[in-house]
This record gives sequence, structure tokens and C-alpha cells, in this order.
Amino acid sequence: MYIGGTGKPGLHHLLWEVVDNAVDEATNGYASQIDVVLHKDGKSITVSDNGRGIPVDIHPTKKIPTIEVILTTLHAGGKFDSSNYITSGGLHGVGASVVNALSESLIATVKRDGAIWEQRYERGKPVTKLKKISSSSRGSGTTMFFRPDADIFETVEFDPETIAENLETKTYLNGSLRIAFKNEVTGEKHDYHHEGGIEEYLAHKLTEAKARPVHPDPFVLRQEGMHDGARVEVTLQWTEAPRETLHSFVNGIPTSDGGTHEQGLKDAIRSAIRSYLDTHDLLPKKLEISADDIREGVFGIINLFMVDPQFQGQTKEKLNNPETKSIVSGAIRLELEQFLNRHPSTGEAIATRVIQAARARHASRAAANSVRRKSNVSHRLNLPGKLADCASTSPDECELFIVEGDSAGGSAKQGRDRATQAILPLRGKVLNAEQATLKKVMDNKELSNVVQAVGCGVGEALDISKLRYHKIILLMDADSDGHHISTLLLTFLYRYMRPLIEEGYVFIAQPPLFRMDSGKQTFWALDEADREKITAEIRKKNKNAKIEMQRFKGLGEMMPQTLKDTTLDPEKRRLLQVSIPTDERLLTETTISQLMGKDASARFDFIMNNVDEVHNLDV
Repeated sequence: MYIGGTGKPGLHHLLWEVVDNAVDEATNGYASQIDVVLHKDGKSITVSDNGRGIPVDIHPTKKIPTIEVILTTLHAGGKFDSSNYITSGGLHGVGASVVNALSESLIATVKRDGAIWEQRYERGKPVTKLKKISSSSRGSGTTMFFRPDADIFETVEFDPETIAENLETKTYLNGSLRIAFKNEVTGEKHDYHHEGGIEEYLAHKLTEAKARPVHPDPFVLRQEGMHDGARVEVTLQWTEAPRETLHSFVNGIPTSDGGTHEQGLKDAIRSAIRSYLDTHDLLPKKLEISADDIREGVFGIINLFMVDPQFQGQTKEKLNNPETKSIVSGAIRLELEQFLNRHPSTGEAIATRVIQAARARHASRAAANSVRRKSNVSHRLNLPGKLADCASTSPDECELFIVEGDSAGGSAKQGRDRATQAILPLRGKVLNAEQATLKKVMDNKELSNVVQAVGCGVGEALDISKLRYHKIILLMDADSDGHHISTLLLTFLYRYMRPLIEEGYVFIAQPPLFRMDSGKQTFWALDEADREKITAEIRKKNKNAKIEMQRFKGLGEMMPQTLKDTTLDPEKRRLLQVSIPTDERLLTETTISQLMGKDASARFDFIMNNVDEVHNLDV
């Protein structure tokens, strides 16, 4: 009932109750240092703090020492008196007595008023009276040694890593607090102190998750004087991660199941971002933004301090106070919106991230629906009729060349290695997946052929383990039309099959545009710049060298052997691997949206801004 079970989580919950009592002293300004020792047996722990020390005077009604009342009676903790604690993690007041009841041995030592007191317990019952063991002591504080009852718990072996992680989190949430952890089992010692507070904690979580932020500076809010004396600390940062990650706490206690404070944070994020998008007219027409799109990739930490938190169960995993939702949302929403307006580059980066998430969601849903519709028709693998497949069935050695036109496809089929190289000819320029409706994209014959040939599905239904080729190579003419077709295919792959790019399976072939013969030597030039470079090298060796030059109008003009030697043969060819640099993901999204989208003004601006860089125009 009180610790959630007798397994490992319940065992460690005993420690959290004792530590949280010490942290409460620090949170309310009475302590600055906590020491935790895991003893050599791995089954007993001592927690010490330099707080005020549990009272040892005689209880006015029970007529026994107050410390004994606290350690043996449910709901007798001093935290029910708000004059003792403004905010407290163990507000149920049963923590210490539950730890005592579930321990085969507990020793409480108190320093206060210049003396040291000690009392021993077994399974919740005192076995000694409270004794003064020293009359001369400096400072104050409480020390608790306890060994959980092996007859109750499935195991009494504590996990040092779990303890260390939890203790360090406490210091992130209380910037002035130091916690020392000594593991006598291994001899390791740790000293945790994080003055940066939740901002430092957020940076730690981002590093731990390897999540790259889309904006440099996090949103940070510390607000006091809220309803009934509550105060809140919040920090947020959007990243490229595929889902939201929120860590919520109440009075320093982790609420793993969230609650009304976390819901208030989510509401604030949704309202503030929607308002910012609407105010600055950043939403593309007909694109619906959901709350999940807004929160995708966000890392957030909220630590709420309040006087009377009502938790769902003694384990305090979910906050239930109904009024907290609106209080937290109201405190955060306006501040977040003002932050975005004061930092326009951050606001635009977050807006782009949200739009990216919405587009990906719409594309994935439509693709998945299309796959589900078609899956009822046939469960066998339907390969496109024009696909000349390879003999091998090992994806590691198989390559798929997506070729422009039947003519080039014919040369490629004759010049390929039939064992490992498959050829799929496409007819002309494929559909622009960025401008077309989702239905048109999924109904398009050429793009459908690509999906069927690759074999791993699209959108949410994409299963990379079913990929039939580990090299998907776009083989187009080395001219503007070829580049355009490559761009259209890349746009489709980026929108609907992005894991293929992210896993490094997509390549662009580099067929030559020119053949250059000088004497007995033959050179292949990719473009005009490469041709000039080769010409200069030939002239450097022989100024009067005769150079015969042939410009290919397209791949269809090449003899199969020529295409093999220049473009298909793994020993001689040049391939360009397609990737999305981690620091340019937002730029990639923006570029595709602007240059391939329906809004022509973005393309016009791009052309006008880059016209001076164009030296050879292929009309």
C-alpha cells in the first residue's frame, strides 16, 4: 500500500522516503549536505543530513519521545504542521514509520541542542529507550541506519546505479544541495552538486539521450507567489528527437505517472505555440497541427513546490490536485509566448520543427492507410513488371538502380551484374510528392513501383528489416532534367521513406557527361568543371595534345559496356551517398518545403538571390 510492492522498486522506495525527509530539510533552508552510505553487505544503508534533527523532547500527549512517535505511528510526522515545512516531499507523514516497520533493524541518531541521541528499533518496535550518547556535540542533524526485512522483500540487495541516479537528480532539483554517496561494496565515492539546477539537468538529459536541440537557448521559468504559496520551476527545449520527453516533480519527488501539473505544462505548451504560429502566420494552408505535433521532440522538466499536494497513492507517482492544472498552465503559457516573441530565431526554429512533425504525421498516416488497403488484396510480394531483379536474395550485396527511361534502362540491364544489380526504369519525371495530395502520391504508378521494388513499405508501416537492397542508387542523365528527376525522387524518399536516407542506403550515381580521348587514353568528365580540369591536366603534360570530345545527351546513348565501366562497376564508378547532416536537419526541411512546395515565391527569391552564381544555363 505504501511502497508499491515488495520487489526492487518497493525496496528502494524505503531509501527514497528517508532521503526525501533529508531533502525536505534542504528545500526549506535547514540543511545543505546529505551523506548516503551503502554498507559492505549491500543490504543496509545509512542516510545522514545536517538539518535541525528530529525532535527528541517528550511528546505532549503520547508522553514518549517525539522521535519515537514519528518512527512508530502513522501520520505523526511533523510535516502536517505547515510551520515546520512549507513544502515537503513526504507530506503523507507515514514515510519514516513505514521504513521502520519494514526494516529488521533501524538505528536513529539525532544531533541537536549540543547533544547526541540514539534509539534502536527492530521491525518497527523500539528495542532500546532513547539514550543520550554524548553531551558535547557541534551542529545538528539526523542519521538513519536501516536494514530492510528479508522476510518481507523478494530481495534486499540494493542497486548502486539506481541509488546514484536518484541522488544526483535530487541535486539537480536543489541547486544548493550537496549529496555524497559512498558504496562500500566497491569502494566508489560520488559527490553530487549541481548549482545550475534544472537547466543543468536538462542539458544532462539531452546529452544522455543524444538529442540534438533545434534552438540554442532553453526556455527557463522560475515563478513564485502562485496560488496558496506554490512556486514552479520549468525548462523546455525542442530537439530533433522523434517524441516528447517530460520529467515532472512535486517538491523534488519524481512523478513518473505525471498528473495535473504535467497536464498544465502540456496545455501551456500547446496554447503558447499555437498562438505564436497564428500571430506570425507561419502555418501552411490546409496543414492541421495537433498537440502531439507541437510537443514532438520537446524535452521538458517541471518541478512544482506546493503546500498540500494530493498524490495518487503513497508512492507519489501522480499528482491529483485538480486546481493545479490551471494554475501551472496560466503561469507558463504567457511567459513561453513572450519568450518566443523575444527570441524570433528560436520561435521560427520551433515553428519549423512543429510543421515538420505535422507533415511527417500526415504523410505516414496516409502511407500506412494505403498499405493497409492494399494488404487485403494480396499477401505475396508483387514486384513491378519493368523491374529486372538480381539473382541474389541477400540485401547486403544487392543494389537497385532506379533509371531514367526505358532506353537507359535497356543499356543498364545489359551492362549490369545480374547476380547483385537490379534495374528499375521509370517513365519521365515522377510526381512532386511535396505539392501533390497524399492520395495522388500513393496512387502514382512510378512511385508505387519504387515502393514495391524496395519492399519495406512506407510511412508508419516502413520496416527497414524488410529492405530488399542495401544500395538504392538513383541513376539519371547528367543534365538538368536528370538532376530534376533525382530531386523529385529524393523529395519522395525524404517525405515517405526517410529511414532509408538516415540509414545510409540511398546513393546518387555519377555518370559522365563527357568522354575525352587523348592519344590512347580515355577520360570521363562528370560536368563542365570536371572537363576543364581534365583538359588542363592533359595540356600540362602536352601543350599540343589533341583532345577528342563527346558529349552524351543521355544514358541511352551509352553502349552497355561504357555504362558498366563508368557507372555500374563498383570498382570504377563514383557514387554520392545521400545523408542529412545532424546540424542541418532544419535547413533540409526548410529547403525542401520552400523549393518543392506550392508557394512559388520562395523559389523566385532563391533564383534571384543565386542568379549571380549561374555561369552555364542549360535551357
